Amino acid sequence: MKALVTGSAGFVGRHLTAHLEAHGDTVVGIDRTDGPDLLDGPAVAAAVAEIEPDVVYHLGGWSDVGASWDHPRAAFEVNALGTLNVLQACTAHGAPRVLAVSSADVYGRVDPSELPIREDAPFRPVTPYAASKIAADQLCLQAWLGYGLPVLRVRAFNHLGPGQSPAFLAPALAERIARNERDGSEVVPVGNLTPRRDVTDVRDVVRAYRLLMLHGEPGEAYNVCTGTDHAVAELAERLVALASHPMRLEPDPALQRPVETPVLRGDPTKLHEATGWEPEIPLERTLADVLAEARAAAGATLA
Repeated sequence: MKALVTGSAGFVGRHLTAHLEAHGDTVVGIDRTDGPDLLDGPAVAAAVAEIEPDVVYHLGGWSDVGASWDHPRAAFEVNALGTLNVLQACTAHGAPRVLAVSSADVYGRVDPSELPIREDAPFRPVTPYAASKIAADQLCLQAWLGYGLPVLRVRAFNHLGPGQSPAFLAPALAERIARNERDGSEVVPVGNLTPRRDVTDVRDVVRAYRLLMLHGEPGEAYNVCTGTDHAVAELAERLVALASHPMRLEPDPALQRPVETPVLRGDPTKLHEATGWEPEIPLERTLADVLAEARAAAGATLA
């Protein structure tokens, strides 16, 4: 298949491109650094018309949840209007199959009785980022119901792995640990350690995306998750345990978000039934790979 990947230069986009190519797909990527701005509708339409993809993986958009508090308009424009431009371009040029990546943040504040979260759970956005992703999700549903565009909606829960920005929790902690290993320091600043998250290795995530493109039902939404949640404290402690000398976690008020969703744990049953997908990479390997990359970047050496 000939696949168009928006956001191809991003964290997930790079992993998805490598996975698709490893399976014989031809990949054309567009990104804000190499291709049209998603907010430029005519340019996006021209790119889709020129590329003539069989499938479109729409990953491009605003991904920094914390920064959306300071830049809510920018997050909304990129995620909602950018998605609208991609959908309109695909509708106008042959209606290729589209997989649009959303986020588990759309579920927001979930009552413990509603866990694990299924795809029919109500939306209760807490962050500006979540609200922007809900708008994008509904635009995808409208494109399917109104235009017959074969769109699949993916609600990805937390994922991590090599190549992720230090703006996110695990690579941020790994970066601090690697600097401490290099400099001999012991304190690792942390934010709120109480939230619990369902975490999947990005290499398992992109495998799910391709399987859904092959076997998922247009118009449907699918959680991509493991069905198990871990406290942020556990992730932090596991990373610190991998350090080359003793370190301690120390709360830093500057790293606190205005509001946190206490628990996000998804139900992957629908994904499994459609594709047979199961997570394969254990959390221990994921965290070790993230720390190894941070060490290389920091020039840290093990004692």
